[in-house]
Amino acid sequence: MTNAAAQPESNGDVQTALFSWHVEQNARMVDFAGWQMPIQYTSIVQEHEATRNNVTIFDVSHMGRLRFNGDGAGALLDRMLTRSVTDMQVGQVRYSLMCNHDGGILDDVLVYHLETPSGTRYFLLVVNASNLEKIVNWIAAQWPDEAAVELCDRTQETSMLAIQGPNAIATVAPLLSINIGEMKYFRAKVTHQMNKPCIVSRTGYTGEDGVELIIRRDQTDQILQNILAAGRQFGISPAGLGARDTLRLESAMPLYGHELDENTNPLEAGLEFAVSWNDTNGKNRDFIGSEALTEFKKTGIQRQRVGLLTDGKRPAREGYAVFGDGKEVGIITSGTYSPTLEQPIAMAYLPTLYATTGQQLEVDIRGKLTPATVCNLPFYKRI
Repeated sequence: MTNAAAQPESNGDVQTALFSWHVEQNARMVDFAGWQMPIQYTSIVQEHEATRNNVTIFDVSHMGRLRFNGDGAGALLDRMLTRSVTDMQVGQVRYSLMCNHDGGILDDVLVYHLETPSGTRYFLLVVNASNLEKIVNWIAAQWPDEAAVELCDRTQETSMLAIQGPNAIATVAPLLSINIGEMKYFRAKVTHQMNKPCIVSRTGYTGEDGVELIIRRDQTDQILQNILAAGRQFGISPAGLGARDTLRLESAMPLYGHELDENTNPLEAGLEFAVSWNDTNGKNRDFIGSEALTEFKKTGIQRQRVGLLTDGKRPAREGYAVFGDGKEVGIITSGTYSPTLEQPIAMAYLPTLYATTGQQLEVDIRGKLTPATVCNLPFYKRI
């Protein structure tokens, strides 16, 4: 194994390149997966609504960024991921999962197929911050001796910014060397932002239109100022991890450690779209976890991820029990008060018997059984 990656930092508080700027903006900073990250600047609701209605910028530099170089990179990742990689076009981005041999989810990731201006092709894997060290170690343990691949951990030397909202594209368009308006969703390109190199992708974790930029760490502050200047006409504002969480929950995007973990498989999580069962020749793909997932598909799942609308104003939180027919049948994985729907929403895993849309249940909210109704996901979808 050729591994040019330094070991991920796991102890202490790691600061992003914008730490001082966050403090200057009076952000409330929290320890998140070993990183000092802004949870909010004003209020979570204000930042949530600004993203839904206007444009905000998120510092998501805590996300892990792993670059795979070499002729064998595609084949290696194709073996590691539930989604096919070897048939990806240059500039394509795919949402995928990395599973263990039992089909449990180790992480959900984005895989990019990119090309440098000089014509060198490579793959980039964006992983959850809390899972970076685990994923690097897992890849190392599964790495074939003959794999002609170099793995480089680019997390510490780069930054990642997400510009999200209805005015996100108009904000960044004047800054980029490409026509971002013509870029399709889940596409990416190595380009320039005001003559500074960057990777731009039409992706996000909010349910809104927008882009994510991967840039050099030492250029982060200048690029931030460029974005703020370009977005001034729209009243661009920063948003923290608190709003990012309520936004993704409204859009029913799963979060690792809540809806996803090593005891959950993609089928019960409602993520079968992220599993490529066959290769381009129509043959069964052999990826880690494929045998277990094939068996799950054959026998059927026993539980599934659902949405819940609860009565009243108090939201059901993670860990709250869900009751049906007078007995506990499930557990809330994420819950909040939805600023967009103006009511509490939650996601939970329930036995298939109780997972039908319209099913009437109850949630134990601080000792009080509160009526809840199973609903379709997502709660919110951009028009």
